[in-house]
This record gives sequence, C-alpha cells and structure tokens, in this order.
Amino acid sequence: MRLFVQAIAAGAAGAIIGSAAGYAAGNLAGQQPIEITVDLGKPGEHVFAPNQLKFETGKLYKLILRNPSNDPHYFTSHGFSQMVYTRKVQVVQTRDGKPTTLAEFKGAIREIEVYPGQSAEWWFVPVATGRVTDLLCSIKDKDGKSHAELGMVGEIVIE
Repeated sequence: MRLFVQAIAAGAAGAIIGSAAGYAAGNLAGQQPIEITVDLGKPGEHVFAPNQLKFETGKLYKLILRNPSNDPHYFTSHGFSQMVYTRKVQVVQTRDGKPTTLAEFKGAIREIEVYPGQSAEWWFVPVATGRVTDLLCSIKDKDGKSHAELGMVGEIVIE
C-alpha cells in the first residue's frame, strides 16, 4: 500500500507543479500497462498457460484472461487478490475485428469466470511482495472432480 500512496503523492506533486514530474515512473496515470496473457484451459485440457506468473510491485499490469477451451474456467487466487490494487476488470469481445469493452468492474476481485471463447482483462498494480500457490479453477467437471484436481493450478510471485 505504501508504494501506491507514494505513486499518488508523486502524481499529485507533478500536477501541482505542472512539470514533467507528473509522469514519473511511480505515477499510475502515466504508465502504459504491461500486458500478460494467460490461457484458461486448452481444448481437452484443464490448465493455466502459463501456470507460473511473475509481477513487480508498483507497475501497472493488464492481465488478459483468455479461454480458448470448450468449458468455462475460473481464475481464482485469494492470496493474489490481497497483494494487488485492482484498477478495473473489463469484459472484452471482438467485434468487427477489434476488441470492444462490454462491461467494467471495480473494487476487490477474488475470482473471475471466463466463458468458452471469451476473454477478460484485469488491470492491477501489485502492492505487496510474496508468493502464492492458491491459483486454481474450482469448477467441477462431468466426472465430479474440480478442474484444479485435474491439473488447473498455478503459482504467482510478486517481487
């Protein structure tokens, strides 16, 4: 949280002075997001690809959660949600060859479900360091096992 407060203070100082300092590295409004794409499942497989994610505190990320499989999947990590400031989550659909935002959510996010063939974007800034191994998909398969039990688990590291 300290980095986030420092980023806000740096941005406010730049706005007051009216100099280029308003776009310092710590200013969230001036950062371009770092894009990382995670596939939630593959046809016939219950996996996160990649299943190991690494982020750095104080940087703005756009995590693109894409579901190329035939089943709905969750991206769930309570630990991760406690280590980031969520700017927004967007539901995106491709229309006429370009991405179109259909909905936007703000506030604390712990779980995102993405339906087959769809995607969502999670915009966030990591505010704490650590390693979590609770990334999973808890949806039950036809055989009664969760997708996590079938291998859809992962790890997230924030430095």
